Parts: sequence; C-alpha cells; structure tokens
Amino acid sequence: MPLEIKKVGVIGAGQMGNGIAHVCALAGYDVALNDADPDRIRSGLATINGNMAKQVAKGSVSETDRQEALARIVAADKTEDLADCDLVIESATEREEVKRKIFSALCQVVKPEAILASNTSSISITRLAAATDRPERFIGIHFMNPVPLMELVELVRGIATDDETFEASKTFVTRLHKTYAVAEDFPAFIVNRILLPMINEAIYTLYEGVGSVDSIDRAMKLGANHPMGPLQLADFIGLDTCLAVMQVLHEGLADSKYRPCPLLVKYVEAGWLGRKTQRGFYDYRGEKPVPTR
Repeated sequence: MPLEIKKVGVIGAGQMGNGIAHVCALAGYDVALNDADPDRIRSGLATINGNMAKQVAKGSVSETDRQEALARIVAADKTEDLADCDLVIESATEREEVKRKIFSALCQVVKPEAILASNTSSISITRLAAATDRPERFIGIHFMNPVPLMELVELVRGIATDDETFEASKTFVTRLHKTYAVAEDFPAFIVNRILLPMINEAIYTLYEGVGSVDSIDRAMKLGANHPMGPLQLADFIGLDTCLAVMQVLHEGLADSKYRPCPLLVKYVEAGWLGRKTQRGFYDYRGEKPVPTR
C-alpha cells in the first residue's frame, strides 16, 4: 500500500521552515516543527500566527481555518518528537555537512516507511540520500520563498528515489494547492540555476561600477518588468544563501561563469546578509531601505 501522509515534520523553524509548516497545517496535515534552538521554534510559531492573521484580514483564509491550522502545529523540541511523522522535510541552513548530520540523527528515530525530504535549493539529492538508511524514500521538495505566497515547488528525484516516494510527494504538493515542476538532480536544479547567476551578474555589475544599487534595481524593474530588483531580491533571499548556491554551481559544474562575485563574498564576510541582518545591498535599519553602495 502506498504510504499515506498524515503528519509532517519540519526541521528548521526559520523563514522557509515556518512557511512550510504554515502551508502544511492549512492543508490539513498535522505538523511537528523542530529546530536545534527552542527559541526559534517559538519565534516560528509566532510568525505563522501573524502570517495567518494577515491572510484572514485579506479574506483568503477564514478565522476558523486559521484556528484549526494553528491547533495542528506542535513544537518538537527533540528529534525524537518526529518519530511518528510520515514525511519529514529538512529546511536547515544551506550547508551539506549540517544537513547530513540532521538526516543521520533522523534515521535513528523515524519509522522505516517514512519519507525524508530536503528543501535544499542547490545540494545534490542523490548525495544527501546516500547518507541515510533509505535513499529510495528520499526526495528533494524545494519550496519557493515566501512559501505561503509562492505557487511553485520543485520536486527533485535522486538516482535511488523510488516511484512510490515520487507519487506520494506529488500528491502531497498538490494538496498544498501548489504546482510542482520536476527537476533533474543537477546543481541548483531549475529556478536557482537560472536565477542566481542573474543575481550574481547584477552584483558584478555593481562591483565593476557599471551602475549603483539603485540604478541596477530600477533598470531591471522598469526595463525587464521584474517585480523586484536583483539586489533587493538578493537581500530578501539572504546573501549567504546566494553565495552558497553560487559555490555549489561553481564547484559542481566547473564553469567560470558561475564564479561568485568577490563583492558578494565580501558582504557575507562582513555579516551583511540582507534583510535578516538589517544590512545587505540595502540598509534596513531606518524607516525605508537605503542603498549601501
């Protein structure tokens, strides 16, 4: 019998993780939200509550639905609290060694038939799966940010992912009212393979003095009809994540066109990671964002 997904575990209560928990709970799944830092779980639950309240205010979600969804989410302080989940989605930092450690611990506690998934935006699913005790029940389920608003999910099969896992994952994504795109297991998959080099090129354009932060973002918004400029988008994604994806592309495809811009490296080294640290290509500490270059 195909595995029926009823309870979903989410590891990582940051921006992506709490968004995944949010949409799963609204879709009727029981959710266990886990993080290495218990305070981040509480913060994540508060963010979910606030974001659902905004949906109620807009009329896209009823107050009854919000209350029922919130009641479905529980804080999972320990990995052991995920033992009864049918699907566990890892949404931790974009570092392979961290993800491998998480999956190693997870395999000790979850039931044998449970599906394991990673929300990685760039790392090899085949390689992550090989570090587990169930590579055939491992898949990439890559959500877009912000999860409650973005319709697309990339489904990435590793070389060992079986058909049952793939079909169960498609059913799961559809129940979330998302649309899936199937991507092959190549560095950065589809969206980030195209998007991040564009952002990196925008940073090179800034680095080489072709334009200022303001002029580059204005040019792409008004000249290419993008809803957000590439440098503003980089800040939203997180410059550390942008750098991590470019490094995966550069190392995985061995092509100089994917070399991370030195200015991106410098910003990350400074700890200016974008919105989450209040400074990146824009300074967010005042009433309105101000370009930093």
